[in-house]
Amino acid sequence: MDTQRKLEILAQDAQYDLACACGTRDDEHRRRGAGGKWLYPVTLPSGGHSLLLKTLASNACTNDCKYCPLRRGTNVERCSMSADEIANIFLEYRRTENVFGLFLTSGVTGTPDQSMERLLDATKLLRKKHQFRGYIHLKILPGASDAAVEEAVHYASAVSLNIETPGRRHFAKLSECKDYDRDIIRPLRLMSRLTAKGQPRSRVKCTTQFVVGASDESDAEIVKYMGGIYDRLKFERIYFSAYQPGLGAPDIPGERVVLGEPDALLRREHRLYQVDFLLRKYGFGDGELLFEGNGNLALDCDPKETWARAHPEFFPLNANTAGREKLLRVPGLGLLGVARLLEARAQRNLHSLAEAGLRGRLAAKAAPYLIWS
Repeated sequence: MDTQRKLEILAQDAQYDLACACGTRDDEHRRRGAGGKWLYPVTLPSGGHSLLLKTLASNACTNDCKYCPLRRGTNVERCSMSADEIANIFLEYRRTENVFGLFLTSGVTGTPDQSMERLLDATKLLRKKHQFRGYIHLKILPGASDAAVEEAVHYASAVSLNIETPGRRHFAKLSECKDYDRDIIRPLRLMSRLTAKGQPRSRVKCTTQFVVGASDESDAEIVKYMGGIYDRLKFERIYFSAYQPGLGAPDIPGERVVLGEPDALLRREHRLYQVDFLLRKYGFGDGELLFEGNGNLALDCDPKETWARAHPEFFPLNANTAGREKLLRVPGLGLLGVARLLEARAQRNLHSLAEAGLRGRLAAKAAPYLIWS
């Protein structure tokens, strides 16, 4: 099979990874590049955004992940690229598409370490032969040895391994050949130790991802694990990928659960991203989030507004005197809105959000929670 045909197949199969699909601006969303390859946004060290080429090294896989259409035993046209092909493809994209860096992942062909070797060989070709010093994100494959994880951390700018579910009970419903503690939790902890503050590779960023809705986990369980990932492992980001019904094995919970509307799983994914921002940027603790009787976040109300409705004693806030931390709890006010409000009120006493340049739907949402004297 020639390289162009491999690219066509691997580009098509890249659609199943929805990580980084959530954003508030056009430059935060993934898009297709020439030849159909997925390009993902990345924040530059100097500010602003550029694009990241994401590619599979192989869509062949010996794992049985029941949510994945590329799992073993499925009727998929399989192909793999060599380390040289991967390096050359990236260099061509860097020349023609002006991409900032590379996100490299793969199915598991043979053993996890054999697949990791292909990813690492491609990375070393770029680093050593082609003298590329830019951004490379490597996916750690489940079950990778400590040595493979250590080498990935040595050469990459960022590393990730999907946690998939909150706990071994849910994980067992999605795979019979992988062990949650050995293949997922152990390497996640090693990644954390290798990149901890004070370590030689402390600048390497670690991320992980949940597959939402493939098993029968609740949002409350996911949020509890998120707290541990941020507080104990000190990971940079957590991502969420809504399970896509019809792609997995018919016996997994995600194929049996009916949420009531076609886009409910994507809305659930979006609510979890909102929670992620509340934990990372807005000063919320994981114990402050509120859930419905089934343990899930409300689909018809964002999690910050749900909290505000449950705490009427906290409001209204005086918009001219309340501190930043309190203002960030006002529904409708985001990081930029609060910054504008603080800047405007430093110049004069305000009487409305419009005087701070805040108008529209979100300003109307915030207005009932504020007073001006």
